[in-house]
Amino acid sequence: MRPSLSGPGRLLAAAVAGLLLLTACSSGGDGTGASGTGKPVQGGTLTAAVDTEPVSWDIHASTQDITAEIQRQVFDSLVSQDAAGKFHPWLATKWEISDDYRSYTFHLRKDVTFSDGTRFDAAAVKANFDHIVAKSTKSLYAISLLGPYTGTQVVDAYTAKVTFSKPFAPFLQAASTTYLGFYSPKALKANAGKLAAGGAADVGSGPFVFSGYTKGQSAVLTRNPKYAWGPATAAHTGPAHLDKLVFRFLPTASVRAGALTSGQVQVAKAIPPQNVTTVKATPGLSLISRRNPGGNYNLWLNGSLAPLDDQRVRKAIQRGIDIDQDVKTVTFGQYPRAWSPISPTTPDYDKSLEGSWPYDPKLSAQLLDEAGWTGRDAQGYRTKNGKRLTITWPQLSIQATREGRDVLGQAIQADLKKIGVEVKRPNLDLGSYNTEVYGGKANAIDLSWPRFSPDVLWLFLNSASAPAKGGINATFITDADFDKWTDQGRATLDEKVHADVYPKVQQRAIDLAVVVPLYTQVSLVGESGAVKGLTFSPSNWLTYYDAWLVAK
Repeated sequence: MRPSLSGPGRLLAAAVAGLLLLTACSSGGDGTGASGTGKPVQGGTLTAAVDTEPVSWDIHASTQDITAEIQRQVFDSLVSQDAAGKFHPWLATKWEISDDYRSYTFHLRKDVTFSDGTRFDAAAVKANFDHIVAKSTKSLYAISLLGPYTGTQVVDAYTAKVTFSKPFAPFLQAASTTYLGFYSPKALKANAGKLAAGGAADVGSGPFVFSGYTKGQSAVLTRNPKYAWGPATAAHTGPAHLDKLVFRFLPTASVRAGALTSGQVQVAKAIPPQNVTTVKATPGLSLISRRNPGGNYNLWLNGSLAPLDDQRVRKAIQRGIDIDQDVKTVTFGQYPRAWSPISPTTPDYDKSLEGSWPYDPKLSAQLLDEAGWTGRDAQGYRTKNGKRLTITWPQLSIQATREGRDVLGQAIQADLKKIGVEVKRPNLDLGSYNTEVYGGKANAIDLSWPRFSPDVLWLFLNSASAPAKGGINATFITDADFDKWTDQGRATLDEKVHADVYPKVQQRAIDLAVVVPLYTQVSLVGESGAVKGLTFSPSNWLTYYDAWLVAK
């Protein structure tokens, strides 16, 4: 989850606050992986419970997963991506990529209109991409997906050429996400300052229209009857089957699970691990479990700040956490412990890391002795020159309890205390967190970052993604190998190059102990048997375009 913030290095703090199937639902991309079969039924209202409410509804400014997931129903993209990572037409019917990956020319559909009647064309592409990079937008994530963007040329009414100052091979994947979706140019001009509020200001070309929002309670989307341009990966191309979508914001886990089992909602996201057995045992309900792609839930260590500027201390912390036991206990065995900064469902995941750095408190003790932390104070913490070995790992108040991360943090504190390391966990509001994290004053930070691309490693480890530049490189170090390999990876779509450089990045991150991968996030979704056609995006977000309800 990534809440919306502003200021330098804003992506880093925002990220914190940011295909294993246990049922018969198949994995899929946009418009694939439908649950259920049969002829779709038209009409009806589907109510879904979610655990998080968007801080901002602006897809160009927000970094929240929930914003992208809900707004996927309202906003279309140039291309769609399937579960295998292949790209297919959507608003663009075809495209050409220059040999140096510095320009992409898109040929657009000529029959698309926004819900306010404005036509979608090349000028709309330019208006939206230019809006993302404008300083006034204060983009927190979409701007990073545009990489070294230099501009969009309107070649003709339905041909747009997007250019970059450097090779930027990940652009097609980025262009398939909600964050690079399209507002009506008319709405951009009239409501640029109101997009965060959602509702009437939200004007897209998608299968649903954002028709209502009650803060703290729910958001309502209604069918766009003129929609006729679904992505090539979808099961159909006309209007959505459902009349209405209602998203209820239920942050309390027990309430959310209860709403599903009692029939108040037909879909519930983020089923608590402790409620999985109950949901699976409830007649008429099923559970979908899918491992998220992209960055795992990781603990990133600030290598620029003492005491973690010493690699031996970082390695001691990395090997001094009983990750297997902690994760299994806190998540009731529903989330697998992580071995790499990226998940097994991410392209170019390095499977060889599995089991390669197990829990080893004896090694941790040895490393801390070598680093000179040989003393002990009255509380049992290690000392050097009379100073206690202490690291600060802030937690963001609004996200402290997500997925039991507060409890997992307590378990990690207890583990590290055993090897003599004190972990302080101040609970901060957004402003204080922003100052601590962006300024590099924290020793550690936890964050997850779903994305169906190994280019997420560039965001984590390339020095150009430094927090001072608006990035999320929470290691606060500059490493020539990280820069070289991640730059090489985003400069080409050559699978051989990716298979070479991305495993090396993962291995080096573990070897330098700048990261402690904790667990792979798993989407635990409960659904009623009345729901059919529910699908997932490559980032593992629910899509409702093909969804329908069995007639009662």
